Amino acid sequence: MFKRLREDINSVFDRDPAARNSFEILTNYPGVHAVMFHRVSHAFWKKDLKWFARSVSNISRFVTGIEIHPGATIGRRFFIDHGMGVVIGETAEIGDDVTLYHGVTLGGTTWNKGKRHPTLEDGVVVGAGAKVLGPITVKSGAKIGSNSVVTKDVPEGATAVGIPGRIIRKQDKCNDEAEQRRRAIAERIGFVAYGETQDANDPIAQSIRGLLDHILAVDHKLESMCQTLEKLDSSYHDEALPELNPEDFEGVTSEDSPSEVVADILADEKRKNI
Repeated sequence: MFKRLREDINSVFDRDPAARNSFEILTNYPGVHAVMFHRVSHAFWKKDLKWFARSVSNISRFVTGIEIHPGATIGRRFFIDHGMGVVIGETAEIGDDVTLYHGVTLGGTTWNKGKRHPTLEDGVVVGAGAKVLGPITVKSGAKIGSNSVVTKDVPEGATAVGIPGRIIRKQDKCNDEAEQRRRAIAERIGFVAYGETQDANDPIAQSIRGLLDHILAVDHKLESMCQTLEKLDSSYHDEALPELNPEDFEGVTSEDSPSEVVADILADEKRKNI
């Protein structure tokens, strides 16, 4: 028992830079208190003392603002940061080293008996306000973005964001030369393809990467055609394409999707060259 408590306290030090000492964690961290209460209520639940189990669970909810059903299975070093508003259902299963933030719900989507709540494997992190619903599995090392609603399995090491949750997979390191070409095309068009950071690897950014690669291929093909025409006809002179200026696209609103912006830009360029 004391070994598990020591692990819980050390896990807070690992994941909360505001933690100063063990006494503060033990006396002032509702996430730790909720886990301690749950161990007692879960022991009653397994001994088929359901009323006592639910009573301890209700006391825990009153004291901590965290509701964990006594039937839920929780692994080691489980940490609930801040904690207020967290709800964990009866058939939820949580592995080791899992972190939940405030407002998280591990809920069910049916009134039928049996497994109806999610399973979170080792090392999962669920952001504030996220809802993970149904008998789904969030694989090891996966992350759920804040305020997301996830109703499908999340692969290992992936991230789910949005409503409904979209899966963002980890990507291999891309070819440096290809990446530089994409950035050059993006700068010509007048927008940053990767959001606020270079690692904003969401589905829309991936679509834009594909569009930039396509534009790059078209440019390369046109350049090859022009070089061939010059060899066949010495009187042929290729005209340089006009530069794209960001001022040309000031009318683009934030409501336009990136793909629509690219499509409009390409259409304008086509009209200019006719």
